[in-house]
Amino acid sequence: MTAPHQRARRLVAVPLGMAVATALAVLPNVTASAAGTTGRTADATPLSYVVNVSPGHGPSGRVKKAITQAGGTIVTSYDRIGVIVVHSSNAEFATEIRAVRGVQSAGATRTAPLPAQSTGDLGTPKVLSAEEVANAEAEAGAGQEPLEPLQWDLPAIKADKAHEKSLGSRDVTVAVIDTGVDDTHPDIAPNFDREASVNCVTGKPDTADGAWRPSASESAHGTHVAGEIAAARNGVGMTGVAPGVKVSGIKVSTTAGYFYTEAVVCGFVWAAEHGVDVTNNSYYTDPWYFNCKNDPDQKALVEAVTRASRYAERKGAVNVAAAGNENYDLAADEITDPSSPNDSTPSDRVVDPSKCLDVPTQLPGVVTVASTGAKGIKSSFSNHGLGVIDIAAPGGDSTRYQTPAPPATSGLILGTLPGGRWGYMAGTSMASPHVAGVAALIKSTRPYAPPALVKALLYAEADATPCTDPYDIDGDGKVDAVCEGPRNRNGFYGWGTADALDAVTK
Repeated sequence: MTAPHQRARRLVAVPLGMAVATALAVLPNVTASAAGTTGRTADATPLSYVVNVSPGHGPSGRVKKAITQAGGTIVTSYDRIGVIVVHSSNAEFATEIRAVRGVQSAGATRTAPLPAQSTGDLGTPKVLSAEEVANAEAEAGAGQEPLEPLQWDLPAIKADKAHEKSLGSRDVTVAVIDTGVDDTHPDIAPNFDREASVNCVTGKPDTADGAWRPSASESAHGTHVAGEIAAARNGVGMTGVAPGVKVSGIKVSTTAGYFYTEAVVCGFVWAAEHGVDVTNNSYYTDPWYFNCKNDPDQKALVEAVTRASRYAERKGAVNVAAAGNENYDLAADEITDPSSPNDSTPSDRVVDPSKCLDVPTQLPGVVTVASTGAKGIKSSFSNHGLGVIDIAAPGGDSTRYQTPAPPATSGLILGTLPGGRWGYMAGTSMASPHVAGVAALIKSTRPYAPPALVKALLYAEADATPCTDPYDIDGDGKVDAVCEGPRNRNGFYGWGTADALDAVTK
């Protein structure tokens, strides 16, 4: 999940002073009403809303008229799933529109006026130095990419062995729904799918050439994720888990780093309608880390993203998401969320994670991924929870906690960075793309397999990983998290650790 609680699963802040941005799902709560506005006034500040109606051929004339009368302007309408994106300066818009016949739910997608203000990243990627690049290249063996000796995460899921059998199919595309992808990077360009790429930040697709790229001031998160999945085996840099498949960029993060509902809905719908086979979601949907269904605004947000993600799955996509980076037990009776709403004024609130959902991580059908470090145990920051975590994969950890075997030198995950660079990040945001890559390999070997079968194979082929008990990651004599369940289905590792070799041989 995401960040600075910037939002990209959202970038996750790794403990103990690791100066690295990681993807984690975050975000605060707050009652979703227009902050600082009251009623309809000419100078009121606008908010964005989703209005959910019955799926069909578009909103009825009655609903469209009611939206206008309530002071709303329709930005776009996703008719097949019945989600309408609206802007309004009327602080009572959601309350008024919910009373209209034909409206099933409606809610503000943010608690701050457009545009939201950034709170900043928790850290920045650790860029490889020229010396580190040279040292890695000197260690590279026959058949390895120049930086592959630094990628301890590949043998951890047997991806190195899988590449001897298959690199994946060019007919498979993994969409990175994230902060944008720099498709000019030499390790990404050979595998980039432009037709399946778009900018969805406003909630409406922007297909201008390059609109999916991050600007120089925006997060490198999406580019890093894309390289983890499908960096090409081209004699340059690193290699992805599935270096023979295609990758696309679906940009859903604002310049300030927020992943709002309308953008996420747009992203899933775009993926659904452009032949995407797997989506990677290393973020949580802002501004609420957990969306409580007893709140009418948050209920509408859950409903809108649920409809969109289910639509993508119905159209053939396997949706993979990061579990989040707060070491939360997502199966606990209650969790204190101090970060929501993260786009205005967060405050502590106690939530029941079975009723207040991390979106899209806890949505039906989504593959929820926990993170492991270089020693193969749960990362210090990774969320967990029996019945919530489906599978685990390398997301990195502090080198002090989990040190990789040489020649790798960092416990973090190597990935591509904008501007033709490479660098390290850590978080469940980095674990999720490993699983997305393995799912792409499964799809490559079984091109007609529906999402349900791909997921079943993903879990069946995972290497059963027993609970780490006791889990004292920092060695201070205190238990840092409790794992429940048997070796083949527990709260730390789900069905086990992803296995890329089995994906191409079984």
